[in-house]
Amino acid sequence: MRLLHTSDWHVGKTLKGHSRLDEQEQVLREIVGIAREQEVDAVLVAGDLYDTAAPSAQAQQLVIRTLMGLARTGAEVIAIAGNHDHAPTLDAYRPLAGVAGITLVGSVRTAERGGVVEFTARSTGERATVAVLPFLSQRYAVRAAELVTNTPAENTGAYDQQLRDILASLTAGFRDDAVNLVMAHLTVLNGTFGGGERAAQSIFEYAVPAAIFPLEAHYVALGHLHRRQRIDAPCPVHYCGAPLAVDFGEQDNTPVVCLVEAAPGTPAKITDIPITAGRRLRTLRGTIAELSVLADTVGDDFLRVWVREPARAGLREEVIAMLPGALEVRIDPEFAAPVAASRPTTGGPDQGPSELFREYLGTRNIADTRVEQLFARLHDRVTDSSSPSTGTEGSLAGPSIGGAG
Repeated sequence: MRLLHTSDWHVGKTLKGHSRLDEQEQVLREIVGIAREQEVDAVLVAGDLYDTAAPSAQAQQLVIRTLMGLARTGAEVIAIAGNHDHAPTLDAYRPLAGVAGITLVGSVRTAERGGVVEFTARSTGERATVAVLPFLSQRYAVRAAELVTNTPAENTGAYDQQLRDILASLTAGFRDDAVNLVMAHLTVLNGTFGGGERAAQSIFEYAVPAAIFPLEAHYVALGHLHRRQRIDAPCPVHYCGAPLAVDFGEQDNTPVVCLVEAAPGTPAKITDIPITAGRRLRTLRGTIAELSVLADTVGDDFLRVWVREPARAGLREEVIAMLPGALEVRIDPEFAAPVAASRPTTGGPDQGPSELFREYLGTRNIADTRVEQLFARLHDRVTDSSSPSTGTEGSLAGPSIGGAG
């Protein structure tokens, strides 16, 4: 049978305040197209359908349309909750999703109540058994009293044991004449982070060894870590990774979905299918002159720009005018001003505000007379004794000081 493994859609995720819903729609449409082209028997969505527990209506519409589009290909569609999803909401949609041929599992369930999903592959007639394990927060796996009284190592061991016990129960019904699958959203020890995961729910306390997965599993489909990778384990354990980089920490990841071919008694064969939709993320470094040379090479990429020049007024606006795709503009650390440990004391007690401000700019490695002039004008307006006290706020709203980059 042929399976498609995908995860970590993070629909609704923004980047530096910029909506990426259009890109996410393109990526998900491509995934539906792959499922149709490959005539897969099942699609496994291993969590983090959404980026937030309270997704917008537009984000929910996109996920629902995608799941229904996958179901219309004739494939079994099974999706579980990740740590970004609101598990009770997914469970609330279970009856409606079931009518559409979609299995949603928001919370951890016993095998009898939906923790194991069985289906027959349309292409081969082979049986498949899928043990599903949505994200399980440590606060639910380990009692509050234990969190207070136990050491961190004891709590980690308790979380590890809880997941072992759950998986042992869910996989107890694995059969020799079926394709046995596990789908889970969790962190496996020695896994490589993709760069955009929620750190508080990916740290050591939430990591489990790959040995918790049973040898009888033909394939383990994981979600949570955003980088495509295979985990060393007694059975095939794979993260498919995120199909769209969620932030610049993931710019070097290669987005894919995993095509899995498996049969009873035969090791699974995994083929990566690249995802080509969506704008790529890229980091540029250089002086203004160097960046201007690169301007014609970036296409529609979203950019993080490190300027290798000292900060000055209007620098950010100059970069964005040159590189409209720049969502983040920073001064390269080599050129950033050192942070003063305390207020500079080089001047005397009779220094005026303008002198103090100029001295402050020096500590920030900013040499721009326009900034000093703007400060002087603002200071004059605020302290002008002829201005009524009620007009102070209005005068502050007058000239705007350009950003220093």
